[in-house]
Amino acid sequence: MLLLYVLYLIVQRCYYHKPCSVVVSMNGCQGNPRDRVPIGSIETRTFPAVTSPALATDTLNLAISELKANPPLFTSGILRLQVPIQQQIEAIDWLHSQHQIHPRCFFSGRRQSKDFTEVTNGNGYQKSNNVVSVAGVGSAVLFRDVHPFCYNDWKSIKRFLSANCPLIRAYGAIRFDARANISSEWEPFGSFYFVIPQVELDELDGCSMLATTIAWDNAFSWTWEQAVDAVEATMTQISSNVLKLSKEVTRSFILSNSHVPCKMYWDLAVERALQIINRSSSPLTKVVLARSSKFVIGNDIDPIAWLACLQVEGENAYQFCLQPPNAPAFIGNTPEQLFHRNCLGISSEAMAGTRARGGSMALDLQIQLDLLSSPKDHLEFTIVRDNIRKKLEAVCDRIVVEPNKAIRKFHRVQHLYARLAGELRSEDDEFKILSSLHPTPAVCGFPTEEARLLIAETEVFDRGMYAGPVGWFGGGESEFAVGIRSALVEKGLGALIYAGTGIVKGSNPSLEWDELELKTSQFTKLLKLEGPSRQKIENSGIIN
Repeated sequence: MLLLYVLYLIVQRCYYHKPCSVVVSMNGCQGNPRDRVPIGSIETRTFPAVTSPALATDTLNLAISELKANPPLFTSGILRLQVPIQQQIEAIDWLHSQHQIHPRCFFSGRRQSKDFTEVTNGNGYQKSNNVVSVAGVGSAVLFRDVHPFCYNDWKSIKRFLSANCPLIRAYGAIRFDARANISSEWEPFGSFYFVIPQVELDELDGCSMLATTIAWDNAFSWTWEQAVDAVEATMTQISSNVLKLSKEVTRSFILSNSHVPCKMYWDLAVERALQIINRSSSPLTKVVLARSSKFVIGNDIDPIAWLACLQVEGENAYQFCLQPPNAPAFIGNTPEQLFHRNCLGISSEAMAGTRARGGSMALDLQIQLDLLSSPKDHLEFTIVRDNIRKKLEAVCDRIVVEPNKAIRKFHRVQHLYARLAGELRSEDDEFKILSSLHPTPAVCGFPTEEARLLIAETEVFDRGMYAGPVGWFGGGESEFAVGIRSALVEKGLGALIYAGTGIVKGSNPSLEWDELELKTSQFTKLLKLEGPSRQKIENSGIIN
């Protein structure tokens, strides 16, 4: 059987991995900005509040026309024009109304229940400007390349950001493993993909903000005149008629579906991993193996409509969408935070161990107690928590872990959970945190390099951005989630749905397969014609 499994790996790897050759592009101009001097001007201009998206669009168009007649003196810069709207418009509704303007992005922070309590280290953790979610179209600045994301790439992005302009942000994602070959479906994303949108709708608490961003740099042959013309062209495509999404998918017929690996090869992969973990000479204590499930359906998938359905059951989770031009959309509803930085304050989370929710309060409590008392899940969780603490200690003066181990409940699943917080010694340590925390043992294993190598040897599909960092960089604040509970979807091509599970001593291949099914159920239920529950999520906070 093991010989059969090795032959399977060779055949599948030849099929899935294809060469990729792409270069970094900013505003359609080829170049590499990593060694450039700081840009000349970073500015936000806020106009008087209006009552509707149509009036906000008119205000921005007028402002752009006036700017064309009065160009700035700087040869490089970034300028955000924003108009408050005196009504709360859901960003996802606005994005769905924009008629396929690409590229596009969406990021929503956690919509936490009232009984949820944030644990901080006294730094006053608070989201800037009370942003609920952001939807963007077009690109004022686009960062993308095939080499692994490095410090110079981070500096290139930060060059366009300022703490004085907190809502100028770069949204994007980084591959799980930049050293792995990029398959064709992930080629448009490169090894990393970040975009500062040209036009965006910021959904705030009780109101909204329509904004447009103009970025230029003569050193890259992208002048002020070109940047203004590009924004003006995008604004002509912006729809002010925002229609409310029903958050229910239309009837879908599954034409075919397949898993890579299938159940038989999954069992062999888990058994092989357990053999390595159980060797006395092996340092490996955990490895996270994943599955890619392809669904071809009879009608087109609308990724934004899917994402809206995920939002219904997305309390205490992040929702995201990234879609480059002429590319599939990477969407997800992830419960896992990688890190949040506010000035020097930093926080992260440890999450591992999975159980389904119970159908009654009594059953749910019984399942919770089983998870808390499981030696296998305790081992998996402590590996994650202790590894994150060690990484934070390398760049922080003091680390607070509270609670030490708890339960975090979501609509379909519950996990073991802990929150960690500290204070960075300098803002440059943000890159160190990003590069050291990813990949966490929750999505890779431990020790990291041994687990990564086993994943590379075992998995015959490209994870792409699945299980990689997804989020945004800002001037004084940044936030990243882990891109799990995610899928790559495209009209006419169907969906690739990803899920993984941690393999430790005591793991059972069939039970781990059942966990994969549970984790992908939020997507597969949409395909099975069962709309997500509209019932309010109960007891979704931390239970100590």
